[in-house]
Amino acid sequence: MPRRTKATIIIVLLVLLLLGLAAYLRRNAPPEAARLLPESHDPGYQSFIDATGFEFERDLDEVAFGLHRMSDPLGPNGVVAFSEVFVGHIDRQRLTSYFASIATQTEEYAGHTIYDIPSQGRTVRVALLGYDMVAASNTPTPEQIHSMLDRYRTSALPFSGSSLLSDHYPEVPLLSLAWGIGKINVPLKSDGISIMGFHFPLELDTTFIGSLRWAGALRVRIEEIAPTQLAATVSSDALNTIVSIARAAENNLPAAMTNADLRALLNSTDIEHKNDRATVTAVLPVALLQKLLTAPNSLRSLPKPGANRTPAPAQ
Repeated sequence: MPRRTKATIIIVLLVLLLLGLAAYLRRNAPPEAARLLPESHDPGYQSFIDATGFEFERDLDEVAFGLHRMSDPLGPNGVVAFSEVFVGHIDRQRLTSYFASIATQTEEYAGHTIYDIPSQGRTVRVALLGYDMVAASNTPTPEQIHSMLDRYRTSALPFSGSSLLSDHYPEVPLLSLAWGIGKINVPLKSDGISIMGFHFPLELDTTFIGSLRWAGALRVRIEEIAPTQLAATVSSDALNTIVSIARAAENNLPAAMTNADLRALLNSTDIEHKNDRATVTAVLPVALLQKLLTAPNSLRSLPKPGANRTPAPAQ
């Protein structure tokens, strides 16, 4: 084939590729009228954006959450407290200034500054780690944030991290966009919980592995690792009953009384049971996922820079 002919074919293919990409972006973009609107956020979240230049929708790359059972479920933290690690594009100087302006006091630990920030009757402890990483925890004591800073020093080692993570991370499906591993330890009814008015037996010390990945559609997978094979069988049977009843209701009620996204989710749901494991898989409609995604409430409740600040105690 002549060189000029090859070049022409390549140019044509590139043009077609660009046109296809443009068409795809155009089809998935919001309507032009909506795209002309200015940014609109909760005032508290907007003050955070103005002070730091950080927007979660644009700048957040990764986030990890840890839940801690509280010994006193009636305390300020409620049933659980949270620890988080955020990774993204941050302006370290602006973020440091913002935390300093709203912190009631600071602590130096392991070469990092921990900022104590009041939020809804709790204290959120925040520390900047690397150039793109922030750690936070609202546990009653600084033990958890200290642990996170200690782990950061050994984060390059492959065996670092919690035992739950080490035991089960290899079971997270490859190329998952989001995933979670957890064990049921929070206080529940002794005989299980209720979903949609139906009893759902769930034993403590049950481990869950959840994941979300793209395979032509958003596919969600939740695997329950029960303490015993019998517990997994009971759990699987109960889930099948609940899904079957919900699916029948969504498919048989008038359209005005149902939700199309929920109906699609239920119709795609499949439950499998094998030994001590029960696995639920489903296709998650993008529109339904978008309704679930909101800016973190914890940041919306943070005070504005310079507001309600009390002098830090002498170090």
